[in-house]
Amino acid sequence: MALADTTGTNRYLAATRNPDFTIDQDWGSYTPAEHERWDRLFDRSRSNLSDRACDAFLAAMDTLKLSERGIPDMARLSDRLEPLTGWRVVPVAALVPDDVFFDHLANRRFPAGAFIRPEAQMDYLEEPDIFHDVFGHVPLLANPVFADFMQAYGKGGRRALDLGCLKNLARLYWYTVEFGLIRTDAGLRIFGAGIMSSTAESVFALEDPSPHRVAFNLERVMRTNYLIDDFQKTYFVIDSFQSLLDDCYRDFGPIYSWIGAASDIAPDELIESDRVVSCGTLAYFHDKTHNHKAHKP
Repeated sequence: MALADTTGTNRYLAATRNPDFTIDQDWGSYTPAEHERWDRLFDRSRSNLSDRACDAFLAAMDTLKLSERGIPDMARLSDRLEPLTGWRVVPVAALVPDDVFFDHLANRRFPAGAFIRPEAQMDYLEEPDIFHDVFGHVPLLANPVFADFMQAYGKGGRRALDLGCLKNLARLYWYTVEFGLIRTDAGLRIFGAGIMSSTAESVFALEDPSPHRVAFNLERVMRTNYLIDDFQKTYFVIDSFQSLLDDCYRDFGPIYSWIGAASDIAPDELIESDRVVSCGTLAYFHDKTHNHKAHKP
């Protein structure tokens, strides 16, 4: 059984792990302070995203009843999600090995960290917690097309591992599932979980003149490096979840072959073939005085 979080550390690290790295969420062990912390994170993010998140995300928050007070019970949440797309949310203690992660996704299981960030790390956290994983990722798993994309990504993971091309596949996940933008009739909107769970980056990604915003291209994305501890220098824009799924329903073997011989693209670099939505000033990144770590899982 998990103990009360009095130290600010991830208490689930000592939990018994099943062979697939899942654990008992032990929902009853969350303290009133932890539930209240979730509520504050949820309320400020929902308000911040009301005109920034894509419609599918906003609608799913209501469908899945994420607005219920307190940290979600993953089993109950899964019982609402599974009839929609066949996905379930399974608790884990921390990040799981790549092969385990891919196996979960391939079988429509999303592994979510069970711990919630401590008070001192409300605005910056290096490791994904339950707020990032459940609030940021789970709503779009209720969208049938996006749900299919996530399963396809999981199925492709083993091949990427076998071919030594994991870094290329990881970039696809990073620039879509974590930090993707989508074009809508109302303008650009957020669908990436890393942006959703960061109040600061949700404003930066859509409204700041600093970053580049470039139309999604699979090969281009898989060649592009990224930042793990700050805002992104480039955000990629998809036309729809269906277009993303269609782009990725192909044999990645030939792509891995030629990408392996191609040079990587720097996070702030534009290339000749880019369809640029907006060319960034990069002013935020040129200001060496800023000392704000912005990536908040």
